[in-house]
Amino acid sequence: MKKSIVKFFLVLIILTVPTLSQNQNHDFNISVGSVYITSAELFLNPNSSDIFLRNQSFELKDIFSPAIEIRYRLSEAVAIGLSTEYNKKSQKGNFLTVLAGSQIIQLESEDGFVFIPVEIAVYHILPFSTESFKFNMAGGIGYYHAIHTRKFGDTDISNLETKPVIGIQVSTGMEYLITENIGVRIQMKFRAPEIKVKSKYNSTTVNYKGNTITILQDTFDSKVSVNGAVFMLGVSYSF
Repeated sequence: MKKSIVKFFLVLIILTVPTLSQNQNHDFNISVGSVYITSAELFLNPNSSDIFLRNQSFELKDIFSPAIEIRYRLSEAVAIGLSTEYNKKSQKGNFLTVLAGSQIIQLESEDGFVFIPVEIAVYHILPFSTESFKFNMAGGIGYYHAIHTRKFGDTDISNLETKPVIGIQVSTGMEYLITENIGVRIQMKFRAPEIKVKSKYNSTTVNYKGNTITILQDTFDSKVSVNGAVFMLGVSYSF
């Protein structure tokens, strides 16, 4: 799969070198905008020997975040870009097994994540682009970092260990140039990083809605999977 993607973009570079540039008068382009991720998953027992528990996930939907990217024009049809985002999302719906007095019960928590990607992509301007409309396809790699967040009663969690990953990403998009320097950009991206995280409760004795309960395990493992489609809308400036 990875080799096929690499071969595809090498052929695309050869085919598009003679075509139109992103902006023939400017080498740099910076954009700021908003990113929408359709969904992500938290795997709360990623190391379990039970395949059912290992594959059980807590889904989070509709993730919005700010994003920034800078691109540099390598040739008339090829540009390289460096981008990052700050994604943060949490919601209620997960249930934890705790000790209340002498009883073991389940209580609701609010779980989520902070996800920060840093990505490098090579953009190829497609042959049917015009002076005002620039269509592109891109591929590259990303460095993906995440932590698990949880709100439960009056305690929080701290990150003990996270294992950032490097993965591939592909995208396609369009930019409309309003003026020679200013444009509106739309990009759709696909990626599927999975980051393993180890967390620790700051306190295992918790006040939960006026009741004192005990958390049975002070550390826990989880996995953040940000596998939903990514849509970006932003404003760009060439200089």
